[in-house]
Amino acid sequence: MSFIKIENITKTFKGVDVLKNLDITINEGNVLGILGRSGAGKSVLINMLRGIQEYEPDKGKIIYNIALCPACIRVDAPSRVGQKCMCGCEFEAESVDFWNCDRNLFAAIRRRIAIMLQRTFALYEDDIVIDNVRKSIEGLDEEEGTYRAIDLLEMVQMTHRITHIARDLSGGEKQRVVLARQIAKDPMIFLADEPTGTLDPKTAELIHDALLEGVKEKGTTMVITSHWPEVMRKLSDHVIWLEKGEIIEEGDPEEVVSKFLDQVPLPEKREEFKTGGPIIKMKNVKKHYYSIERGVVKAVDGVGFIVDEGEIFGVVGLSGAGKTTLSRILYGLTDPSKGQIYVKLGDEWIDMTEKGHFGRGRVKPYLGILHQEYSLYPHRNVLGNLTEAISLELPAEFAKMKAVYVLKAVGFDEEYANNILTKYPDELSGGERHRVALAQVLIKEPNVVILDEPTGTMDPITRVQVTDSIRKARDELNQTFLIISHDMEFVLDVCDRAGLMRGGKILKIGDPKSIVQDLTPSEKKKMLTEE
Repeated sequence: MSFIKIENITKTFKGVDVLKNLDITINEGNVLGILGRSGAGKSVLINMLRGIQEYEPDKGKIIYNIALCPACIRVDAPSRVGQKCMCGCEFEAESVDFWNCDRNLFAAIRRRIAIMLQRTFALYEDDIVIDNVRKSIEGLDEEEGTYRAIDLLEMVQMTHRITHIARDLSGGEKQRVVLARQIAKDPMIFLADEPTGTLDPKTAELIHDALLEGVKEKGTTMVITSHWPEVMRKLSDHVIWLEKGEIIEEGDPEEVVSKFLDQVPLPEKREEFKTGGPIIKMKNVKKHYYSIERGVVKAVDGVGFIVDEGEIFGVVGLSGAGKTTLSRILYGLTDPSKGQIYVKLGDEWIDMTEKGHFGRGRVKPYLGILHQEYSLYPHRNVLGNLTEAISLELPAEFAKMKAVYVLKAVGFDEEYANNILTKYPDELSGGERHRVALAQVLIKEPNVVILDEPTGTMDPITRVQVTDSIRKARDELNQTFLIISHDMEFVLDVCDRAGLMRGGKILKIGDPKSIVQDLTPSEKKKMLTEE
């Protein structure tokens, strides 16, 4: 049964068509997968379907064929026509031009649409986890609502955090609670925009399984965007491939995914790079802290390694292994409980455990870091984010040239790089913001670059381009990279050496291929992408 009809939709931002004459039909109970590179228009379409005001189409219509209760203006999926509403009246068939209908009806439809946005954790930060889910449940008394909330938290494997305050959860845990909250609303339509793009494979798999059980198998209509081909294969009934706002392929998920992957280039052939002497030394580094629930937590437990100048060194492991804590210690954001950390500056070794201008303060200007939870300055355009916002004061024309150069290095073509200089972060897709944040680190040309999960929101094509740009930066600028990642395929492509981290310890250091041999079967499944 036809539920949603997208008719000749066009959307323009600042004179650029981001969606071009789209025609799509979504049947009730089906899952539409939208595949494409970052910037293809996926998020724009999702927000348009949700009714976010700034995404109102410039041309075309979105038609919702719904069941409408004329008494209480409650809406539901079209299969409910002829059935009783909660108020006792009967649902009637209604075809609604979503963006041109009565405001009350517009709001009623929006209330019945659940949405998960990438990198957005819409929770009551001061409430405990179970209360966050309970607040989304309607029509049940307190006891029944509690049991329903527990069932949903069990589905997303968060029962071990029921009484935790939401703000104290990790990003992956917050995303699972967000999913439970959205399913609790019993929506007629579920929209998911890159719901696992920034998560490690283990957590992403939990989210995918919960979407399968709580949405798809329940028969809820869903639209999901992703650059992960396996998500399309696992969850979608029908896939469209968007490229620069246009549908270039659609049909069976397996066929469309295969054609999409055929467009992914191989990384440039690696040439042997001769590294210099040591530039980073870590010895017996520990970071222990106390948790009421878990007692003494050994986030980093006796780690030691040496990184050579010009080397691309990876630290790999699943979520919770201690990788991010280790990167924060090296950069000087977190003080170690014990151990030695030295970074070479010129001919001197600087003690990174020593605070102040004569300690790690001397090295900080020569270190760059891209956090897993990066952010851009929302009130500055891309050019501003790459220059004034980070105190990079350059003549105007040179600033623009340098900005375009570094944007090309992270995967934008020259024409598009020039076009986005005047755009603001909220006008970019999640993957585009990620690449601009990476450019923001590289443009200052630091000696040592620390990248925490640099491929999180990137589609396969951009991932290859970033792989090549990291090597190019190393080759041309003699930069040293420390890459924190759960993406073993990326590490295999880009790193010279890698260390396997598990339970706060580095278990082995060597060629990335040798690290694969030491992964457990579970780690191999979660850290190596499925072909």
